[in-house]
Amino acid sequence: MAELDIGQHCQVEHCRQRDFLPFVCDGCSGIFCLEHRSRDSHGCPEVTVTNEQLKTDTHKSFPCSFKDCTERELVAVICPYCEKNFCLRHRHQSDHECEKLEIPKPRMAATQKLVKDIIDSKTGETTSKRRKGAKNSATAAKVALMKLKMHADGDKSLPQVFLPKGSKEKSKPMFFCQRWSIGKAIDFAASLASLRNDNNKLTAKKLRLCHITSGEALPLDQTLETWMANEEYPLYNGGNIILEYLNDEERFLKHVDSYLE
Repeated sequence: MAELDIGQHCQVEHCRQRDFLPFVCDGCSGIFCLEHRSRDSHGCPEVTVTNEQLKTDTHKSFPCSFKDCTERELVAVICPYCEKNFCLRHRHQSDHECEKLEIPKPRMAATQKLVKDIIDSKTGETTSKRRKGAKNSATAAKVALMKLKMHADGDKSLPQVFLPKGSKEKSKPMFFCQRWSIGKAIDFAASLASLRNDNNKLTAKKLRLCHITSGEALPLDQTLETWMANEEYPLYNGGNIILEYLNDEERFLKHVDSYLE
């Protein structure tokens, strides 16, 4: 009597059982019996590959290089000058005492003259009147400083801030440390005044500190101390400054006088 050749043998070496209804693994496409049909029971290579992928798919964090700081970030925050990684709190050069921090040199005389001509054309002021106004501003700033210290928030070093158009308050007295970078001063002011701060977003309008006289948006990486020593358009201890939202291409704030009304 002829023997019927029905079914297939299990591919597990120590089993080799013939099964009339064998199972096909959807991972390795092997033929297995009922006992060894699961991936784990027949040592399916697809299980090993999946486990290795899960092990390698771990989130990497980046430690801060600043001394004694234990903060870590999910994305690298590299200083473009010293090329070290820092947390968001120490990302500015002045905050992590960058070894390549340099005090900015005075800008070119031609640039200063161009700014002066632009302001003169808008206001019609002469050079002599501007110098006189600067002296008056310095005196007024000293008087304002004594008044502001009675009810201001923050470190006792610098100016009153006129808030962006549309804010609930027109201005808010506050002080900053003169060694802070402009960028850090903006973050601090936005926090105190509860303002939206999208300076870390590429396409959004950025909060900028603008000079009360020239309307110039101060560079984020420079310090307040540098601008207090500026001969042409200095910041005064106790003087005013404007905080406003500007586009990336805007370097000057328009209608400065409207903030003082």
